Amino acid sequence: MSIEIDKLRYPIGKFIRPAHIDQKTLALWIESIRKFPERLRNEIATLPKKDFNKSYRPNGWSITQLINHCADSHIHSFIRFKLTLTEDTPTITPYREDLWANLADSKDFPIESALKIMDGIHVRWSFLLESLSDADLDRSFIHPETGESIDLRTNIGIYAWHCNHHLAHIINAKSGKY
Repeated sequence: MSIEIDKLRYPIGKFIRPAHIDQKTLALWIESIRKFPERLRNEIATLPKKDFNKSYRPNGWSITQLINHCADSHIHSFIRFKLTLTEDTPTITPYREDLWANLADSKDFPIESALKIMDGIHVRWSFLLESLSDADLDRSFIHPETGESIDLRTNIGIYAWHCNHHLAHIINAKSGKY
């Protein structure tokens, strides 16, 4: 992958887990998750309908696909948190996000239902995240594609990054280059 494509693909860089995740960092991450639907709506509020087909890079997802992907991904994450809190180190179910993004409800469907999903999920999700104890945050799940054990403390950071990552994609796509 060229350096230019890599910068377009990861405009804010890849997620890097801090050596120590303190309460201040967790609070910032949870706030990022809580505010994502509002920030997303603000970004697209004046976007003409035709511009929802714009992409952030060559052969990248359109703004419509990005928004529908975030709804799909954040539903999965919310469920993964609940599974991890109620089961002993569950192995999560992965999904083919690349294939999901090309299904009719992701590629060709208006975004309003995805925005409504995220409004509801993010309110419940951020409330759940704020309620977690240190013992809860230490709980983990196994990702079957990598075999990695991911604790909930880290996963909060991954999804705060995910929100900001795709918001940056949408901002870049609005420029109209692709």
